[in-house]
Amino acid sequence: MSLAHALMTSLLEKSSSGYDLARRFDKSIGYFWHATHQQIYRELARMEASGWIASDLAPDGGKTRKRVYRVLDAGRQEVVRWAQEPTPPMDMRDDLMVKLRADAALGAHSPLSLDTEIERRLQLHRTKLVAYRAIEARDFPAGQPLSREATIQHMILKTGIMYEQGWARWCEDALRTLHTLSPEASESPAAPASTHTSQTPGAPDDRDRLSLAPEP
Repeated sequence: MSLAHALMTSLLEKSSSGYDLARRFDKSIGYFWHATHQQIYRELARMEASGWIASDLAPDGGKTRKRVYRVLDAGRQEVVRWAQEPTPPMDMRDDLMVKLRADAALGAHSPLSLDTEIERRLQLHRTKLVAYRAIEARDFPAGQPLSREATIQHMILKTGIMYEQGWARWCEDALRTLHTLSPEASESPAAPASTHTSQTPGAPDDRDRLSLAPEP
């Protein structure tokens, strides 16, 4: 996805000035697609030059130079084309996982102490979860009928809620696990010798299986 598609989606919801669009973006789509205000203004200029959007002077009697942007038919068609295009899910990329692997590889006397970092992340996820819950209570009160648009927006918000819940639970579990590890338990015992002497031809051995454990 490009920033242009995210901005046109927001403009399809409501025509806006660049300033108002940037503010709304921060409070909605910006939760899962970050962009600075400078990037937004530059992209608006490119989209207008491409014929996807147009702008008109704000109806304020000329008191300001504010321009209100709206999506043109060509822009709407581009959003439809993009939205129907299959895209792969994002792969997980988190340096904390690599740091934990380093901690495990350094053994029982590892100088690393990642508890503080995990605790910090736990608080960040809890804070965002509280914010999402507040949005849910404000915009999607229980028992209130929702329009099709609002139902889909609520579905998106619930994705964010479940994401933060999952990470918060992982952090809590990781902290409990690290607190129970003794120096002796950090060293894995040697694997017993295998008594298996035959293998089905073509069957994968342990090294071929997908695993998060260290490779032999």
